[in-house]
Amino acid sequence: MTGDIETLEKLSTDYKESMPADLRETKSFDWYLEAVYEDPKIARNAHQRVADMFDYYGTTYDETEGMVEYQLASEDPLNDGENTFYGKVIHQSIHEFVNKVKSGARRLGPERRIKLLLGPVGSGKSHFDKQVRRYFEDYTLRDEGRMYTFKWTNLCDVIKDQDPADDTVRSPMNQDPLVLLPLEQRQQVIDDLNENLDAPYTIQNEQALDPESEFYMDRLLAHYDDDLQQVLENHVEIIRFVADENKRQGLETFEPKDKKNQDETELTGDVNYSKIAIYGESDPRAFDYSGAFCNANRGIFSGEELLKLQREFLYDFLHATQEQTIKPKNNPRIDIDQVIVGRTNMPEYKDKKGDEKMEAFNDRTKRIDFPYVLSYEDEANIYQKMLNNADVPDINVEPHTLEMAGLFGVLTRIEEPDTETVDLLSKAKAYNGEIDEGDDIDPKKLRDEAAAKAEIGEGMVGISPRFIGDEIAEAIMDSKHRQRGFLSPLTVFNFFEENLEHHGSIPEDNFEKYYRYLETVREEYRERAIEDVRHALAYDIDEIQRQGEKYMDHVMAYIDDDTIEDELTGREQEPDETFLRSVEEKLDIPEDRKESFRQEVSNWVSRRAREGEAFNPQDNERLRRALERKLWEDKKHNINFSALVSANEFDDDERSSWIDALMEQGYSEEGAKEVLEFAGAEVAKAEMEE
Repeated sequence: MTGDIETLEKLSTDYKESMPADLRETKSFDWYLEAVYEDPKIARNAHQRVADMFDYYGTTYDETEGMVEYQLASEDPLNDGENTFYGKVIHQSIHEFVNKVKSGARRLGPERRIKLLLGPVGSGKSHFDKQVRRYFEDYTLRDEGRMYTFKWTNLCDVIKDQDPADDTVRSPMNQDPLVLLPLEQRQQVIDDLNENLDAPYTIQNEQALDPESEFYMDRLLAHYDDDLQQVLENHVEIIRFVADENKRQGLETFEPKDKKNQDETELTGDVNYSKIAIYGESDPRAFDYSGAFCNANRGIFSGEELLKLQREFLYDFLHATQEQTIKPKNNPRIDIDQVIVGRTNMPEYKDKKGDEKMEAFNDRTKRIDFPYVLSYEDEANIYQKMLNNADVPDINVEPHTLEMAGLFGVLTRIEEPDTETVDLLSKAKAYNGEIDEGDDIDPKKLRDEAAAKAEIGEGMVGISPRFIGDEIAEAIMDSKHRQRGFLSPLTVFNFFEENLEHHGSIPEDNFEKYYRYLETVREEYRERAIEDVRHALAYDIDEIQRQGEKYMDHVMAYIDDDTIEDELTGREQEPDETFLRSVEEKLDIPEDRKESFRQEVSNWVSRRAREGEAFNPQDNERLRRALERKLWEDKKHNINFSALVSANEFDDDERSSWIDALMEQGYSEEGAKEVLEFAGAEVAKAEMEE
């Protein structure tokens, strides 16, 4: 074994350093008062703490989209990027979610609403919800996110019928120690805190003590003749409170159970039957604060598949949201402080939205749409993340494989454009940012039209990334079984086609349409494969530079209405329109658009000249592509395409150079051979048709 090894001593040290220094210390109430005066943010409520958490891990402002990207989602700093989110639509949803939390932090209304994450299966809403809870745990471990609660001590010294096992009792709701102060005195402290607070919100706390703590406070005040100082000094200790989902403190994930067995006590808590014999049925000490709302207090309540709950069960959320209280059966109300998040899929949302009896509940929700990703390169990043996080066999994922898989998914999610000038594929490319200057495509207009046309919103229906990811995984294992060291788009396409009708989440009515989309993707890959082979067979950087300079000389002469010297005769002549069009036609630029394209590249050259940059056609994507295609047209008649599909000629020197060129583009050797055969056959067929 070589290199450093992890010793128990080092592991122990690392763990200790990751924990707050005061995690297991107890403090006095006087200490807590001094602490909040020094740092008023310690006394924040749940919405304020969660809002600050998003900013703490870093932000980036996207001026183009007018939104903030939060790095806990865009970069995932805690996990080295393992759980990053891709796609502008997703970051727009996250931006909207955080805005609602921040509005709640300022008491603008959303603090009294359920943040309802709505989206199709596999859209990332559960993943995001989990990410928020994971970061909240980490944030409360840090000084910037710290919070405290209290415990009652030495109760048996004063309360004679107190069970010795309950001599020390932690605050059942993990309340902020400030609630120990009567409202009038508490407000005096809070007013002071707000004068020193550097935040866009103010500290507020009008909560009552939970019923059990109120019982102890009343008994202790009676014993000490209302001397609050004696009570707090002799019977209260302040402790650090860290959110921990596994321990169900400050975080709670609530999952619907069998509809027939739903019980509101799962949310609000129930009688502690083991204590009834000691304290009696109506005694507040005989209540078990184990409901989901109790566990989530001061943090985040997460309701999974929330709208699958029975209507009557959802009524408990009305008080929890609007009044910020819960009312257990046969027990006093309990104040709560938490960010309530719900998640649901489309069918449940449509069902509850159309239910008139759910009007009050629906009015207390703030919907945040989590659509599917609509940029196929972002979608490809999702699959790449899946592969990065898995124990993938030694296999090369060939160029275009994940992008074409993503394109298929996106085509099933976007609305068909209404205009005849833009087809579905062009729209998908526009959403991916593939818009050439001069193209008559406005992505914003397309999005607006789709939003008006879609039932709920664009991207809320279609094929899930889970289906595509599953088929990619199957294709990888199939390739390994067949001793293929590479995964190509052709293999993935075959798995899509074979399993499309076997996936339970894809409606039968969509099969024919999705097969058509798959053919569109096959054709797009065909073009890209030919482009790669074209690049490998005919790419000549010197010739492209020479042709690019010639093209620009003729363009400048055309724009300036000037002549140009002939390369062979030296005579002045008009710009060679035939040559210019031979380049432009490779980009399908029509006759009536040639002037705008020429002006576009002329402006590009002028800008580079002002910046001191030499002309290089490689730096202009459209011009480079056009010149490569022209060079291909000039050379392809000298290429033996039958050799591309002949297995007997793989050892040929020229053929080896083609494979090497493709490997430089990211292909494996075997994958390069496959794409040569595939593209060669396609080009040969096209040549014969011509």
